[in-house]
Amino acid sequence: MAVGSRPERRRVLLFTSGPCEGGAGADTQLAASIADSMPDRDFLWFTRWPSHGPPGVARGRGIPIVSRDGAPHVPERLQAACAGGILARRSDLVHAVLTIGGTYPLFSRLRRCLLGGGPLIHTVPGVMDVGLLERARPLGTTVALSESTAGQLRAAGFGDVRVIPPTIPLDRWPWRPRARGTPVVLFAGHHDPQGGAREAIAVAAEAYRSGARFRLVLAMRGRPGQNERALEAELRASAAAEGLPEIDVRGHVPDMPGLLSATDVLLFPPRALGGKADIPFIVLEALAVGRPVILSDLPQFAALGDVVLRAPVGDRLRAGELLTRLLEQPQCWEMLARRGRATVEERFGLDRFRAQYELLYQEVVA
Repeated sequence: MAVGSRPERRRVLLFTSGPCEGGAGADTQLAASIADSMPDRDFLWFTRWPSHGPPGVARGRGIPIVSRDGAPHVPERLQAACAGGILARRSDLVHAVLTIGGTYPLFSRLRRCLLGGGPLIHTVPGVMDVGLLERARPLGTTVALSESTAGQLRAAGFGDVRVIPPTIPLDRWPWRPRARGTPVVLFAGHHDPQGGAREAIAVAAEAYRSGARFRLVLAMRGRPGQNERALEAELRASAAAEGLPEIDVRGHVPDMPGLLSATDVLLFPPRALGGKADIPFIVLEALAVGRPVILSDLPQFAALGDVVLRAPVGDRLRAGELLTRLLEQPQCWEMLARRGRATVEERFGLDRFRAQYELLYQEVVA
C-alpha cells in the first residue's frame, strides 16, 4: 500500500431472502441496521424492482430483484439465490441475515454451491421451529439476538454462537410525552395462530371487565398467501364475543412513530414468536418512544429484564391485571416509560451494535 493511501474498503454482500424493502420484516430491518451502521464497508444488497419508494438501505449499492410487493415469495428467493451465488464470489465477506425457517435446512446444505466457500457471517433473527435445527447446518460464524436462541443453536451443533442484540435508530424514535384523552392499547404483529393477536383481545377483555377503559388497536401485517380481510373480520368477531367495544383493526401502518406516540401501552402476548425476531423491533421502538410494554414470559425476552412487565404465556388474567395497573397508576406508567427509554439507549444503541459487528468483521476476514 502506498504511503498515505487509505486502507482498501471491504466489499460485503448483505444476503437476504428478498428485497430490503420487504415490508419492514425482522430480516430486512436488521440488514438495514448493519449496513447503515458501518460506513467504511461497501455493501451490496437486494432492492425491489420496479422501485416503489425509498431504498431499504441508505448505504451501498442495491442489486435489483423483480418483485410485485417486496415480500420474499418463491420468485424473489430464487433470484436472491442466483444473484447471491455470483456476487458472493466477488465479495470479501458474505453477511447473511436469515431467519431459520422451513427452507433453511436445504439451503444450509447447499451453502458452498450457492454462496461459495469464502468468509460468511449468519445473523439469525429467530428460529421458526426448533425442530428444524435437527436438519440444519451452520452457514459460517453465527450470530443470535438472544442467549435463548444462541443456546438452541449451540445445542444443535452450531458451535461458537455470538450474541449481538439488535438496534434501532433513536433519532427516528424520540421520546414522546404521554398522549391525552382515551388511553390506547396497541398490539402490532402478524396473523399467526400463536402470534398474540387473539391473546391481546382476551387480555384486553379482562382489563375491560375489571373497569379499565381504553381503545384497543390491532396493527396487523399479513404474510404471503393470507386472506387479510377475512382474518381481520375474525379478530373483530373474537372481540365481540369477548364483550369488548368495537376495536380498531388496521393493516400496514405507514407512520408507526405517530401511532406509538398516540399509544399508552404496547401489549404483545404471543404464545410463540414464530418468524418474528427474538426481540421484536416493535418492542424496542415502543420502549424508545417511552411506552410501557407488557409481554408474555418467553425465554427470548429475558434480556429485557425488569424494563417490561411479563405474564406467563396464555395467562390472560395476570396480563389483564398488569394492563389495568398501568392504565390506572400514572406513577407506575411513568417509571416504566423512563426506564424503557434509558435501557434502549444503553443496551440497544447504535454505537454498541456497530462496535460488536466491527470486531466480528475484523475477526472473520482476518
